[in-house]
Amino acid sequence: MGLLDDKVTIVTGAGRGIGAAAARLFAREGALLVLAARSGTEVEELATELRATGAEAVAVAADLTTAAGAQRTVDTALQAFGRLDAAFDNAGNGLPPAPLTERSESEWDDTHALNLRGTWLCLRAQLRAMTEAGRGGAVVLNSGVGALVGGFGDGAQQAAKHGLSGLVKAATADLARHGIRVNAVAPGVVRTPGTEPFFGSGPEFAALVERSTPLGRPGTDEEVAQAAAWLLSDRASYVAGVTLPVDGGITATRRFD
Repeated sequence: MGLLDDKVTIVTGAGRGIGAAAARLFAREGALLVLAARSGTEVEELATELRATGAEAVAVAADLTTAAGAQRTVDTALQAFGRLDAAFDNAGNGLPPAPLTERSESEWDDTHALNLRGTWLCLRAQLRAMTEAGRGGAVVLNSGVGALVGGFGDGAQQAAKHGLSGLVKAATADLARHGIRVNAVAPGVVRTPGTEPFFGSGPEFAALVERSTPLGRPGTDEEVAQAAAWLLSDRASYVAGVTLPVDGGITATRRFD
């Protein structure tokens, strides 16, 4: 049996990076997948790839910064599979490092529109569907190590990620009695297409990651996906309200420089 056998599962931001790795892993673990992203091209290609392996997967293009887009992903799950059991709310974005005093209002708003407001909109739609169905369920938010420690040049995103930790706790307080578990993963530095420009800028960034991470290396998108899969599975049936570091030990130390 797979870790997620027969669980109808939404993955947002599934077109690349951690989202795509999660979709592939969840498919291997038996999930029935709804893959969502702003652009439908990448998720449709991924859904086609997964169906070729025998998995069940559908794609949906949705602007997840809007209530309509968030609801569309849930409606797609209900139409395709008749229910919703789980979700990995992974969609997010970042900014190049800069002091908080140099951030513009538009940068702040754009960061929070997807990382915090968009995640809340997706979570709200998913929790409504799960509550109405009365079957319980599990949701994992993709947060970040910035929800747990401070770091230079990333204040706007850290504020959003701290907000996600609050969402996890509030959702647990509201809905755990319905058998719905909400948790988050908090990745450290993960090598993905989104972070590749930093690694490609020169040896200094890689050296910084090695120096700041007790395990001495960046994480992989697969490692984050594995943690999310466990939290979504019945093996984590008594885990709720947790923001789980997947960070190579960064939060176990005082250094993040």
